[in-house]
Amino acid sequence: MIHLKLPLLVSLNIVACSYLAAAASEANSKPHALASDSVGTQLQELVVTASAPADEVIPAQYLNGEELERLNSNSIADALRYFSGVQVKDYGGVGGIKTVNIRSMGTNHTGVVYDGIELGNAQNGQIDLGQFSLDNIEAISLHNGQRSQILQPAKDFGSAGTIYIRTRTPHFEEGETYHLRATVRTGSFDLINPSALLELRLSRTVNMSFSAEWLNSSGKYKFRYRRVNPAGELAYDTVAIRENGDINATRLECNVNGTLQHGEWHAKVYNYNSERGVPGAIVNNVWRRGERIWDTNSFAQASVRLDYPRFSTLNNAKYSFYRTHYVNNDDKQVKIDNLYRQREIYISSANEYQILPAWRTSLSYDFLYNSLDADVYGFARPDRFSNLLSIATAISLDRFKAQASALATFIHDRLQGQEAPADKHVVTPAVYLYFAPFRSNPDFSIRGFVKQSFRMPTFNDLYYADMGNSKLNPERVTQYNLGLAYIHSSSHSFVTQARLSADGYINRVKDKIVAYPKGQQFRWTMLNLGLVDIKGVDVSGLITFKALREFYLTLRAQYTYQHAIDITNPADNYYRHQIPYIPHHSGSAVANLSWRDLNVNYSFIYVGERYNQQENIRYNYTQPWYTSDVSVSYDFRFRSVALRCLLEVNNLLSQDYDVIINYPMPKRNYRLTLTVQI
Repeated sequence: MIHLKLPLLVSLNIVACSYLAAAASEANSKPHALASDSVGTQLQELVVTASAPADEVIPAQYLNGEELERLNSNSIADALRYFSGVQVKDYGGVGGIKTVNIRSMGTNHTGVVYDGIELGNAQNGQIDLGQFSLDNIEAISLHNGQRSQILQPAKDFGSAGTIYIRTRTPHFEEGETYHLRATVRTGSFDLINPSALLELRLSRTVNMSFSAEWLNSSGKYKFRYRRVNPAGELAYDTVAIRENGDINATRLECNVNGTLQHGEWHAKVYNYNSERGVPGAIVNNVWRRGERIWDTNSFAQASVRLDYPRFSTLNNAKYSFYRTHYVNNDDKQVKIDNLYRQREIYISSANEYQILPAWRTSLSYDFLYNSLDADVYGFARPDRFSNLLSIATAISLDRFKAQASALATFIHDRLQGQEAPADKHVVTPAVYLYFAPFRSNPDFSIRGFVKQSFRMPTFNDLYYADMGNSKLNPERVTQYNLGLAYIHSSSHSFVTQARLSADGYINRVKDKIVAYPKGQQFRWTMLNLGLVDIKGVDVSGLITFKALREFYLTLRAQYTYQHAIDITNPADNYYRHQIPYIPHHSGSAVANLSWRDLNVNYSFIYVGERYNQQENIRYNYTQPWYTSDVSVSYDFRFRSVALRCLLEVNNLLSQDYDVIINYPMPKRNYRLTLTVQI
């Protein structure tokens, strides 16, 4: 039984290495974020890391902590709107659920890695990024395919695209023993959002940080509800107040970091608690819903990395517990009061060996145990044992780099009182190439990759009552990418940095899992019916000017074109139609002006026309939307205390728009932030 023997062998290796925290492995491969010892010193030198270094084998995009503060973002999901090739599903309001889709492949094909270890949700496969704060985030990066390094957990080789989130690591000057930062936000929607960050230097080799945050909001905002019927006649046009969008949430996070003679280790404990209303869709003149959700998400993780002259090892461990309580008290619907509990145990060992100075190879193994329990009659109570084994190699020559990997995945499910589906065995390879064609101009490069990946059906897909289908096959994706990049920097010229990248890609999603009616009304099942063909182009650019000694102007822009069509069945009415909620055109632009302690930022986001159902007909048409956001910040000092005042105006032009049809977004709104740092 492979799901029992392999984890035992690897756990011995992990115990021998002592445990762990792997986010440090990114420190050498990414641009460094701004020093954050005081708010005032952050603005003395403006360093923007908007995309990957020139020699990255795999296309990547980056945002650092200082940029994130200027982008008028409430959460990580909001910040990801500024990356090309990303679609964010936002169901509205401060507490609305927010999920991310990369290059139209579906949310479940997107991995989210938090300080070196991937977040999981075996129940539905989706990570609500609205639950993660930007207050202590040092950098966010988006990688299509995988990172440009082979020393990583096996699971990191498995996603079609991955978002890496790195929290702030304390940095102390000589003689410093602590840092304290307190922030309070207030604004529209009756927002109260205080947070605090304490960093301690415990010894020469060990430091820790504790971050806490409270978010409370009524979620009430005015919106305009206007609908036109297919004949072009006005059906509704009214102004109402969004109800049942309140949230009360707390986040607690503790990190301990240490250095060793040959490496470093990290440990983290995280807890998120929330009660929030589910505002629901505005349909049939129903303005208020009776749905509420209580979430308790907790996990503890640790990691250690050791580096020797020709050998490196990275070992991770994690335990997660997610509790979700869902209640629906709508008078016109069936009363629901369900409690779901998820558990996950994860251990990983990644090992890299340098065969030659330019040739490295790695072997990684991951084991995951997932379980789901619910107080639902007849629930299957599934357990899942996952074994992942990866092998990778990388060659780095003067102007040529190559990386190849293969991931073998073994899945075994176990059910209570039911026959479990057959085990799944899948192998997915990937090849990445990088070439700088001009020896005299190393700033210009060509890169490309081919990768296969898959996503397992979730517990809901397989076992949800009256809907799940235990015979489902994994959903498979084949990706092709070819891109160009130009990255130049010079601290002594008028243009301090200029970056331009363009990537064309083709994705083919096979055995796409869809919900399909099975005869009786309101009774559906999950089937492997879908085949989706995706072609697209991602373009991003950035330029920074240094006009005077302390005057900087940074301009950045992103554009995405996507042609994502359903090619499942020529007999379907929607055959070769654009899949729901994927626009042909989308993009963003940001202008930032920095002069001494004053910062002015303007952000623009555009999403083109879409269709909210499979058929691209007038009745399903969803209008384009765009927003303009402005922020002004000023930094000053009072004796030894650094302070920052930040005023944000979001949706400056007060546009009426829906990201998801019938889920109206807020009109013009404001946020005021005061930060004090010692």
